[in-house]
Amino acid sequence: MTSFQLTPPVAEAFPDTLIALVTATGLNGHEPWPDTVAAVDGLEQQLAVGTWRPAGETDPRIEAWHTTYRSFGTNPRRVRPSVDALGRRLTKKGTLPRINPAVDSYNAVSVRHGLPAGAFDLHRVTGDVDIRYAEGSEEFTPLGEPDTVERPKPGEIIYADASGVLTRHWNHRDAHRTRVTEDSTHVAFILETVRAADDGHLLKIAADELQGLLIPRAERTAVHYLSPAHPRVDV
Repeated sequence: MTSFQLTPPVAEAFPDTLIALVTATGLNGHEPWPDTVAAVDGLEQQLAVGTWRPAGETDPRIEAWHTTYRSFGTNPRRVRPSVDALGRRLTKKGTLPRINPAVDSYNAVSVRHGLPAGAFDLHRVTGDVDIRYAEGSEEFTPLGEPDTVERPKPGEIIYADASGVLTRHWNHRDAHRTRVTEDSTHVAFILETVRAADDGHLLKIAADELQGLLIPRAERTAVHYLSPAHPRVDV
């Protein structure tokens, strides 16, 4: 069992934080996921005909993350929140990247609802996971760059386990070590907002939507929520 904790300093600094943890056990990533294919294709088609666009910088959901990034010293136009970067890529290219069914699922839900998303292969996580301020001594190897080692700046918000950093800049980029592949069978998917009063309902809709994509391809799924009032969850 892995515990996720929103540490007190982060909870105090961002009291309107709400994080959904959607977990899947017995996940099968080697067979087609037609519901996910339909979700991704549907977004691309809506964008192509002009009936929908991803949330942009002036959208309150994205603005809130830009403000959050600046608060811990990150320039959000150089290092963008994941949903911001994904939406910009979709707008420019007209397509979402196809990685694998699990990743494609959370990407589709993320960009549809304008909420950052990520995922960790729990079999590759060491101990518990804290959402905390970096001390500056931690190590991070970015997704897709197994030979690269970075050190988050002191005060940057990170997800970290006992072995290192899982996500830099709160939700900018996940680590290579805990990446989700077709072979991942026990996964924690993350959806986040720092304005729960406005977007908490949207986060719950998104979490339910993601769980719906996972249910046909998993033995068991669950949804948990982290907040300053409930800062620790065991998954």
